[in-house]
Amino acid sequence: MSAAIALEAVHKHYETGHADVHALRGIDLVIERGEWVSIMGPSGSGKTTLLEILGCLSQPSSGRVRLGDVALEGANSDALAAIRGREIGFVFQAFNLLPRLTLEENVALPLLYQRVPRAERRERAIEALRRVQLDHRAEHRPAEASGGERQRAAIARALVNRPSLILADEPTGNLDTVRGQEILGLMEEIHQAGATLVIVTHDPGIGAQAPRCLKIQDGELVADDRRPR
Repeated sequence: MSAAIALEAVHKHYETGHADVHALRGIDLVIERGEWVSIMGPSGSGKTTLLEILGCLSQPSSGRVRLGDVALEGANSDALAAIRGREIGFVFQAFNLLPRLTLEENVALPLLYQRVPRAERRERAIEALRRVQLDHRAEHRPAEASGGERQRAAIARALVNRPSLILADEPTGNLDTVRGQEILGLMEEIHQAGATLVIVTHDPGIGAQAPRCLKIQDGELVADDRRPR
């Protein structure tokens, strides 16, 4: 396998008032193409900061990051935005759907930012909704959908650009147990179809479902557990 993303000696510092917060401390990490990885840790452990760096939302204070064959250190904000648009799909706990748009229009938004023609945007948005069994709700707005349906729409939006890497931040955090398990089942199907999937979670049950579970504490990776397939 080749690496989907690799981090070498990554540190991240934040200035907060008079304090210097050392959020990540020398992270070395390789995630291979096609892997499903969970990242676990207590609040303040650095897992969200790690996800931001994996998703090209933030640059490390020091160290190296590669997405596939592309070195990311030193890239400016425009270059990082272009890479995110092409290569990375995000699934957020809060869904982040725009209330005035239909589910189809929400799913198509990343394609709009990439200046994909309108007819193609619609075709690909419907295709992505079909993958999550939501194409029959394409013309509905988020307020007319259940929590599980809104999260499925958010997953469809993450898939619509056909990204090489999908990052999910507590994707079941706003759902009840039944709907949460449905979403995890869907994420597993997406992984089985070949996607590289990274999920940040505080739930040990969810973390254990991934074949590989990273544990982070005080900005350091303290465990890298793999279970037999």
